[in-house]
Amino acid sequence: MKEIEVIINGCKLSVDQSSTILEAAEKINVKIPTLCHHKDLCIAGNCRVCVVEVEGARTLMAACATPVAPGMKINTNNLKVRTARKTIIDLLLSEHAGECTRCYKNGNCELQKLSFEYASPSNPFIDISQKTPIDRSSPAIQKDDSKCIKCQRCVRTCSDIQKVGALTMAHKGDKVRVETFFDLPLNEVVCTNCGQCVNRCPTGALTEINYVEQVWDAIGDNSKHVVVQTAPAVRVGLGEYLGLEAGERVTGKMVSALRMLGFDAVFDTNFTADLTIMEEGTELLTRLKNIIEDGKEAALPMFTSCSPGWIKFIEHEHPDMLDHLSTCKSPQQMFGPLAKTYYAQKAGINPENIVVVSIMPCTAKKFEADRPEMRSSGFKDVDLVLTTRELAQMIKQAGIEFASLQPGKCDSLLGEHTGAAVIFGATGGVMEAAIRTAYEIVTGREVPFKNLNIMPVRGMTGVKQASLKLENVKEEWKFLEGVELKVAIAHGLANADAVVRKIKEDKSVFHFVEVMACPGGCLGGGGQPIPTNLDIREKRMKAIYEEDESLPIRKSHDNPEIKKIYEDFLTEGPLGHKSHHLLHTKYVKRIKR
Repeated sequence: MKEIEVIINGCKLSVDQSSTILEAAEKINVKIPTLCHHKDLCIAGNCRVCVVEVEGARTLMAACATPVAPGMKINTNNLKVRTARKTIIDLLLSEHAGECTRCYKNGNCELQKLSFEYASPSNPFIDISQKTPIDRSSPAIQKDDSKCIKCQRCVRTCSDIQKVGALTMAHKGDKVRVETFFDLPLNEVVCTNCGQCVNRCPTGALTEINYVEQVWDAIGDNSKHVVVQTAPAVRVGLGEYLGLEAGERVTGKMVSALRMLGFDAVFDTNFTADLTIMEEGTELLTRLKNIIEDGKEAALPMFTSCSPGWIKFIEHEHPDMLDHLSTCKSPQQMFGPLAKTYYAQKAGINPENIVVVSIMPCTAKKFEADRPEMRSSGFKDVDLVLTTRELAQMIKQAGIEFASLQPGKCDSLLGEHTGAAVIFGATGGVMEAAIRTAYEIVTGREVPFKNLNIMPVRGMTGVKQASLKLENVKEEWKFLEGVELKVAIAHGLANADAVVRKIKEDKSVFHFVEVMACPGGCLGGGGQPIPTNLDIREKRMKAIYEEDESLPIRKSHDNPEIKKIYEDFLTEGPLGHKSHHLLHTKYVKRIKR
């Protein structure tokens, strides 16, 4: 790409001709403040906080939306620019319900930070903020319009990244605001609860529903036995809220912190991720057998069902494809009924007194736990779900010096896991884990990839495709001899939608499809630390694969605790009567609005 010369604050530099002024300034570490801009999103240029002076221009220019030109002379910090920024921030604050000390985003609010840097000591503008009712209808996300600055990040996220369109800009002039369809509550529209809007909201206008106090109450109730499970992506995100670098692995420290918080048993969702592979892999092979050997009908390709945001998306947008979903519950929801049946029996505890808490990178998991389908244990299978951010909040409340903790280990029975389970946290991870096991079950050999690393399904490409030929298979799998197993991986719901539409045109194009609702998979989930961007997500992904390679067992079917649960409890094996009752489910068509 051709480079051109520009001058920023008297400093001459060469930049790509396609750069914006904002990107050019970053090259020489000149910080220009922004609010509506986000690296994951298309350019908007509507907040004007990033204005700069360009010599010869009639007005100040938005740095995020103005491309550089040869010889351009730019000033990012003179009196005219600073005065304009101060005025813009003061205007935003005059409309903003300022209750910072009680706001969940206090200390991590972009408007609050810019207010400290730019706002007038006493706002010269009349306070026109209005306290509006907070929409708490959803079990996952709450919406507080009084804190909205109309930057439209949430709208662009919902439409561009997720192709859901649950949020839009409505009305005009001083009445303009972010609304749902007909201003309905969030729980009555097509919102998938993915939380990507929350991750990009610069203020406290969109946040997760917080269940920290309910968890403290459960821990403090001596009549309750409170167990906790932690998802794989949490261990590569939690440290970011507790003073560590992005992507640093904190598995052992996290376990120690959970014990110090007072949980009665500390388990790992990775255990049921391994269990998911056993159930889901068997389900895929059964569908292939039904079609190829028995000539029966079976819905192929089969979609993964681990991501609750994806499940709700397909229920709204493509209900005609629901039969293609795996019937497997997500690892979170497999854990719940096992904790209240298998674990309760082994530990001699009345399941009525067991409280299951999940620590998830995902706001949609709060909605998933609340679904009426998720009560196969006879109780609500998962009682309370916290995000990674909420766990960090609890650790801070408890005064735990996280960085100095010695690593601990999860309890046995529901805590042993493999590297295959860890990689569930990254896009392509479920597919890789499934292939490691399914290929070995069918052929008796490990996958033909160096060190079990199936590179074609890894990475941040929005849609990935791969194939693997099955040769020299075991006698009982002869019908698969010579079959080229074709798979696809999509992350972000816009990408998922594209894959589903491709499959509707040609159902034979794939056998197995992994879908994660969030960019990067769970590691980019709506409950992960803020900020998020591609660089941060890539660091978390790198950490997940490092954790996989550090573990002694890296294939789900080799997990000794998985073998034991099938020997002792799920004795009919994968897809057996008991496992089908506890670990599988079905989903429903939802209204699209």
